[in-house]
Amino acid sequence: MQLVRCTVANRELIREMQKEAFAELLQRYQDYDTNPANETIERITWKLQQPDCYFYRIEMDGETVGAIRVVDAGDGSRKRISPLFILPQYRGKGYAQGAILEAEKRHGSHNWELGTILQEAGNCYLYEKMGYHQTGRQTVINDKMTIVGYEKD
Repeated sequence: MQLVRCTVANRELIREMQKEAFAELLQRYQDYDTNPANETIERITWKLQQPDCYFYRIEMDGETVGAIRVVDAGDGSRKRISPLFILPQYRGKGYAQGAILEAEKRHGSHNWELGTILQEAGNCYLYEKMGYHQTGRQTVINDKMTIVGYEKD
């Protein structure tokens, strides 16, 4: 598996992948203002243009299986994963775990943070298995969904 850095030229691909990867969660939680499936092309373009943004396609055997975005200011502050997603047909094969490990190789294995949906036990399990722990920070998005903070020191 490898991570391939995205540029603004990849914004449509990112948008289409996010729509596919997050459609089920959007339907389940109806978080229209926060779900990446609803993210505008302008917002994705803005993210790709930020100097501290590293958006990567996750590739396996020449196929794009998902993406991970790392925010890394390079100044020793916490690095952030937001978002990480695997396309539905590639889930359950360890690609998310591999992407986290590769991102940590590139950006350093310490001082990370992220947020995930508390109600998605599989997501929480993945991050805890990777050495992240809950911070106690929680943000209620709506009556169906809460975002929980994770850190890895």
